[in-house]
Amino acid sequence: MLIQRLRSKPKDFTWKELVAMLEGFGYTRVGSGKTGGSRVRFVHVNYPTISLHRPHPSPVLKRYQIEQVEEVLRGEGLI
Repeated sequence: MLIQRLRSKPKDFTWKELVAMLEGFGYTRVGSGKTGGSRVRFVHVNYPTISLHRPHPSPVLKRYQIEQVEEVLRGEGLI
């Protein structure tokens, strides 16, 4: 399960896995348009927005990004 995987802070947690997990919680991905670069926001009607830089060239998230997402989800009682 992706939640358990995120909480274990793996070194190979991918952007695709993150998007799937957040969409499962009802978040919607919002890009910043053609000139927005790699900054992506995930918005939800009831929960705080999560803003991250999409990792590149590798799709693997940095540890601080995993911790940031976990902190928001834990703070809202989602995990």
